[in-house]
Amino acid sequence: MIQLYGLTISNYYSLTKALLIEKGLEFEEVKAPPTQEEDNLARSPMGKMPSIGVDGQFMSESLAIASYLERLQPEPALLPSDPFAAGKVVELACHIKLDIELVARRCLPEAFFGQSVSDETKAATEKDLHRGMQAVDRLLVCEPYAAGSSITLADFYAFYCFGLANAISQKMFSLDLMQGRPALAELMARLAEHPSIAAVEASKG
Repeated sequence: MIQLYGLTISNYYSLTKALLIEKGLEFEEVKAPPTQEEDNLARSPMGKMPSIGVDGQFMSESLAIASYLERLQPEPALLPSDPFAAGKVVELACHIKLDIELVARRCLPEAFFGQSVSDETKAATEKDLHRGMQAVDRLLVCEPYAAGSSITLADFYAFYCFGLANAISQKMFSLDLMQGRPALAELMARLAEHPSIAAVEASKG
């Protein structure tokens, strides 16, 4: 059985949990906060969440875990069978993660943890968020899912990355990333009702 290490506070933990449910795989949740303790570093070299354990071996980084799960349990497929189309799904997921969520995350300490972020960081974050959204706009299909007619890995990244990024953006800049993007707003609402994602969100209470 797969062990899923981390905490539900992590959007990438929730994403990985949703993928495990989507694939119909048995797994056990193990509470493991992000620390620099040796046992955690053995599972996740940077001490981040989530990580998984499989027969005494460990793997970190959500995209690596998603790639493993896709090969372990090919159905339901979250990547198209066409190699180029599959690459485009991963491309979209990467841009959502790198150019939206990780950019917004620069301001996470001030947005939700009462710490301070420099004015320079705030200005750069707001500017880069606009640029990142423009980039993602070029790739999003939303017909009706992020990359086309079927749900893919990109949709799971869209739900869990845009969710956090938009919360930070609204808190810090009064900027709703969904504003003026009705297709994206509809996608987020649609994904919230998707069974595996809905199950994860319901489990948070």
